[in-house]
Amino acid sequence: MPGVEGTHVHEVAIVGAGFGGLGMAIRLKQHGVDDYVVIERGEDVGGTWWSNSYPGCQCDIPSNLYSFSFAPNPDWDRAYPMRDQILAYLRDCADRFGVRPHVRTSSELLDARWIADEQRWELETSTGPVAARVLVASPGLLSEPFTPALPGLDRFEGRAFHTAEWDHSDDLTGKRVALLGSGASGVQVVPEIQPIVERLHLFQRTPPWVIPHPDHAVATGMREVYRRVPGMQKLSRAGIYALREPMALGMTRDRRWTKLQELNARLHLRRQVPDPELRARLTPDYEIFCKRIILSNKWYPALQEPNVDLISSGVRELREHSIVDGDGVEREIDTLVFATGFKPAELPIAERIHGREGRSLADVWAGSPEAYLGTTVTGFPNFLFIYGPNVNLAHSSIVYMLESQIAYALDALDTMRRTGAGEFDVRPAVQDAYNEELQGRLAQTVWNTGGCASWYFDRNGRNSIQWPGFTFEYRRLTKRFDAADYRLSRSS
Repeated sequence: MPGVEGTHVHEVAIVGAGFGGLGMAIRLKQHGVDDYVVIERGEDVGGTWWSNSYPGCQCDIPSNLYSFSFAPNPDWDRAYPMRDQILAYLRDCADRFGVRPHVRTSSELLDARWIADEQRWELETSTGPVAARVLVASPGLLSEPFTPALPGLDRFEGRAFHTAEWDHSDDLTGKRVALLGSGASGVQVVPEIQPIVERLHLFQRTPPWVIPHPDHAVATGMREVYRRVPGMQKLSRAGIYALREPMALGMTRDRRWTKLQELNARLHLRRQVPDPELRARLTPDYEIFCKRIILSNKWYPALQEPNVDLISSGVRELREHSIVDGDGVEREIDTLVFATGFKPAELPIAERIHGREGRSLADVWAGSPEAYLGTTVTGFPNFLFIYGPNVNLAHSSIVYMLESQIAYALDALDTMRRTGAGEFDVRPAVQDAYNEELQGRLAQTVWNTGGCASWYFDRNGRNSIQWPGFTFEYRRLTKRFDAADYRLSRSS
């Protein structure tokens, strides 16, 4: 790799500066490791919360739980945080814990290769070469927008963009807009732009399950209590965690636990949509929680406004100034918005990381990502994946899972120092046994059997995204880096 020879070899290189990458960086510094670098392709830290800036962008996990356990924030002004405040929180964490000097923004990973005889990783980035003993990849699960290849898109002369790449220069006031998708981002965007556009054509493939949003402002007095008595916020966090954790039981073992939420969703739909015909079009035909449920009090009212029409026939083609639906109806539009989500099982970073045999992660996975504990991959020594395969949640905060992985990564580094090892590589049999059991458990879950098609499944039809259990179960599994699960080689 050009220019790597003579480059300083860091102890750790981290790719990504979202919750996972920043959390890893902060914990390294607290752990006494100061020789590390963070490579971030965005212009600032924040990860998905930096890149996603669409109107109405909000987290669906309570703010006191959607934050680092070691960095409580008494200044959350809403029970469910908005994007701007989450981004401000992550920026503050980067500054407060002194990791900013380690972060290289606007620097994209182009290639990473394991150099076996030197027991190190060599990275090519858009800002120059980097070398490190250990590579930590934290690209985020929802980092690569998915835009379907619509017939005629190349000849459409209006504006077109994905919600994750919102074009703020396009003032939608008085415009005719087509929006594709009714998932989480679509449900948040539509009520925000509906009042200002002339016409909104919403293309819905599958209606989501929607429940009332319990969001509310956090009183100034409560924020002051959190500031003066930090233990109160920790108690709130623990209470929220305890209330949400049993939801995993309904998704993975006993469907009776989900029936109450289904009733809640059906009543919400009935209360907000009096027209039985429209209500039928907005009623999902799959089990609740098969896809992630949506929180909103504004979605159904927005769909019933006179300047909105709901289209379920799909898109046949785009023309220079219009969109044609599956029934052949043509509608003139000025802007096309893709609220079509992501493809987390097809992350481009997997094509850029090459292991012991020179093969990339993408080649090894062949469309079905898998790892041991969602963190290490056989044949990729000294490599740790934060927010890797089968770590995602549908009921609680991913930050809890990321902190579990970070603790596991730190114990891996401690094990290397304690044993004098120059590299670790998970044993193939260990990884295979873990994933066989994991897939067996997933086969019984609502995600696999609930009758829906979701982004939890990769191109081979395998659920490579979800964690099929409680979060405390995962924390127990990652509590200690067990050297017996790995091939450890002494430093060369």
